[in-house]
Amino acid sequence: MVFDSSLRRELARSFGATLVVVLTIVVTMMLMRTLGQAAGGKVSPQDVVLVLGFAALGYLPTILTLSLFIAAVATLTRMYRDSEMTIWFASGVALSRFVRPLLRTSWPVLAVVLLMAMFVWPWVNQRGVELKDRYERRSDLSRIAAGQFQSSGDGRRVFFIERDSEDEATVGRNVFVLTRQRDTEAVTSARVGRIEFDGPDRFVMLERGQRNEENFESGEKTLARFERYRALVSEKAVAGIDNLPPTARSTLALLRQPTPAFQGELAWRIGIVIGSANLLLMAIPLAATNPRRPGSWNLILALLAFVVYFNLINLSQAWVASGKASLGGMLLALHGGSFVLALAALWWRDHASTAGLPRPRRSAAA
Repeated sequence: MVFDSSLRRELARSFGATLVVVLTIVVTMMLMRTLGQAAGGKVSPQDVVLVLGFAALGYLPTILTLSLFIAAVATLTRMYRDSEMTIWFASGVALSRFVRPLLRTSWPVLAVVLLMAMFVWPWVNQRGVELKDRYERRSDLSRIAAGQFQSSGDGRRVFFIERDSEDEATVGRNVFVLTRQRDTEAVTSARVGRIEFDGPDRFVMLERGQRNEENFESGEKTLARFERYRALVSEKAVAGIDNLPPTARSTLALLRQPTPAFQGELAWRIGIVIGSANLLLMAIPLAATNPRRPGSWNLILALLAFVVYFNLINLSQAWVASGKASLGGMLLALHGGSFVLALAALWWRDHASTAGLPRPRRSAAA
């Protein structure tokens, strides 16, 4: 049918263009945030591209839902502006007739949102936790960089070297180490720092330097010069992550352990899928506009509805995780209520759009 094919073709083109724009904006924002985290020492500079890719995959369900919603509203609004909707209404096509072609065009996107929310989202979060854990567990030696003050993993030592050495066994030249204990503070400086191994332990051998130590309780200060000074560096291997957050757990693991925190995460994953379908249904009545009235208030109202709905999904996750509401009750109240509201708005717009229009009559048989 011409009606179905034209609507589906225009919706597909609008969705593709909207997805490119939204994805570009989101990736640019995430890139700036990731670079800021790398500059602040929270993310390894070598993993910036990997972290950015994981973040983009994590936000992809929301990006697809928003792009599909905007594309549906924009396509139907354009039809209202060009009086195409008036022609369809006069031909006997009801507003509810637009549901079927929209769903036939959008079901692959909704299926991708389902797969992303249920399977890709926990995998991406788990990879992100592993990257963060590996970076935080890196050794004190790997934190040292020429011309930069770097803290140790436990925060008790600060390292500084003036320049790197070409020798791999040498940490650097003109080494500075600030060590803080509970009651003492020591400043150690040396001309050269070397790496030595003693069985499984790794040591830093400082040569030709001095150590200033101060006791805060007694106020005693000591100064010692040395030709060689050996300090143990606690080399931490990357350990397995035992306590994963709910966002990094698989959907099957969340179903096996119905704790409030896990059910809250399930409320978000299920809610993002149901919300995508409800928003697609809401787009039909929200796109209604008067072609004689200038402005794009309906698009602003649609974006406001999207923001409110997704904030309610996040709020439902918090309520279920805190035990204030049950999983089934929250899903039924939020998404069931949204579905009924969308049907009511569609029914109201359908009767308002066809009011006053003549019904098409069939010609009598001769």
